[in-house]
Amino acid sequence: MTSTLFRGVQTRPFLLYPSALFGRKNGVFYCTIKGTQTQTAAPENKQPQLKVSPQAKAKVLDKILQDYEAIIGIETHVQLSTLTKAFCSCPYNYGSKPNTCICPICMGLPGTLPVLNSKVIQFAVKLGLALNCKLSLNSKFDRKQYFYPDLPKGYQISQFDIPIAIGGYIDLDLPVEFGGGHRRFGITRVHMEEDAGKLLHSGNGSYSQEITFSVDLNRAGVPLLEIVSEPNMRSGIEAAEYAAELQRLVRYLGVSNGNMQEGSLRCDVNISVRPIGQLEFGTKVEIKNLNSFSAMNRAIDFEISRQVSLHSQDQSDQIVQETRLWEEGGQKTVTMRKKEGLSDYRYFPEPDLPEVILTEDYVNSIRSSLPELPESKRRRYEKMGLSMQDVLFLANDVNVADFFDATIGKGADVKLATNWIMGDIAAYMKNEKLSINEIKLTPQELAELIASIKGGTISGKIGKEILFELIAKGGTVKGLIEEKDLVQIVDHAEIEKMIDKVLAESPKQLEQYRGGKTKLQGYFAGNESIKRKSKSRAFEQDPIREIKCQKLNSSQSQKHVSCA
Repeated sequence: MTSTLFRGVQTRPFLLYPSALFGRKNGVFYCTIKGTQTQTAAPENKQPQLKVSPQAKAKVLDKILQDYEAIIGIETHVQLSTLTKAFCSCPYNYGSKPNTCICPICMGLPGTLPVLNSKVIQFAVKLGLALNCKLSLNSKFDRKQYFYPDLPKGYQISQFDIPIAIGGYIDLDLPVEFGGGHRRFGITRVHMEEDAGKLLHSGNGSYSQEITFSVDLNRAGVPLLEIVSEPNMRSGIEAAEYAAELQRLVRYLGVSNGNMQEGSLRCDVNISVRPIGQLEFGTKVEIKNLNSFSAMNRAIDFEISRQVSLHSQDQSDQIVQETRLWEEGGQKTVTMRKKEGLSDYRYFPEPDLPEVILTEDYVNSIRSSLPELPESKRRRYEKMGLSMQDVLFLANDVNVADFFDATIGKGADVKLATNWIMGDIAAYMKNEKLSINEIKLTPQELAELIASIKGGTISGKIGKEILFELIAKGGTVKGLIEEKDLVQIVDHAEIEKMIDKVLAESPKQLEQYRGGKTKLQGYFAGNESIKRKSKSRAFEQDPIREIKCQKLNSSQSQKHVSCA
């Protein structure tokens, strides 16, 4: 069907662009545009680029703190983890071959009607409640009209004047290395909408006489929640931590995987700068192409420095309302497109979908099913006496937090469990590139291991050896201790017998030591011979050190020598 429908447009010139031809090849819709001159992907009147040295940048940032403040707001699109798309039964699997997860509804063909996926509403209510928003019990969908090659219908189904949630906030804690502290950022609104398709550009991003791009509609119709923040943020680190907290939140709720590299969490940042004390906002600039939190932090700080530098040089008129891209290679923002004014999307109510009506019982049932959220978990961990560094590490990943909670639920010491998880276990997962759900160690066995060390059954060193075997191969602590005969020797009489045997095997060295050659203390300080006598079984260090010291200094003619 698809091949037949699109075959006819291959040789017809597109009316708005006489030099554009649309076609289809290997299941992918494509367009070829022939230009008359060499140009970049963002044609514009070239202006002198402001070059900022690292030293000047540092001075500018200092000046920001003194004379200017940045106003930052973020629009975040969260792709929902539903089995099917928002308005049809097509599945969406990231990485699928282009145009293999589509149907007539995705393609916007005439005569098709959308049917709302109820999971989208459920996830929207979940997120709205988690963000402390006021829910709209009666909301609706609207058509957002605009043309773009990856929008097959010519409009996007979204929500305009009555979003499903408004007026919320999110709490977070800044990392200790960035000064720490608690922050609360406002949420303007949360609304439901569908995603567009994706353009796949050929070449290296620039073109001269001809470029080719293909349209992949697999993502068209995938459900999104757009979260619009209040302009409460003032720095790159605050904005990055806000976005990271949203990622944690959607993962805790299970509404999205939040993977930025897959496009499941996309952030558009709006930045303006104004003198401190000024009430009016400055000219807003939007930044896109932010594929990591660290990139977001760096992009915002660069853009703040750029705008403040222009203000300080009386060139604030060069700050125009535009969309800029973050260029990772150059560590700078560059113009993508200018914004001449507000876009007229000609919103009107979606005629093919009914209103979304929520009942109090429905909302309460979802409210009661909410899990413990990151903010509540951090406060609970703080009450346990953990440091903020420990708290942020444990609560960052919901699976790590669940593992920790299950471990202490089995009776493990809170601080010891924290140290093991943040230390050896985290290092192993990092080296092997595994998540905590992929290792063989269970919370029950970690708790048993901690109890065995704390109770003196095994030493800490033996405990580490057992830990790595449990992580890699599984098993039980008791089973490994019995199998390898690793029970720590704590009987002082047994330790004394082994020391006597070792001293009896070294009469010459013993006599020299007791004769005053105290440097031989190091000869007896090693425990290898005792380990051989104990068949490599572990033993308590303090008793063996004390007993050995007594034996070495047992001669009446030898003054006591410290064995510490």
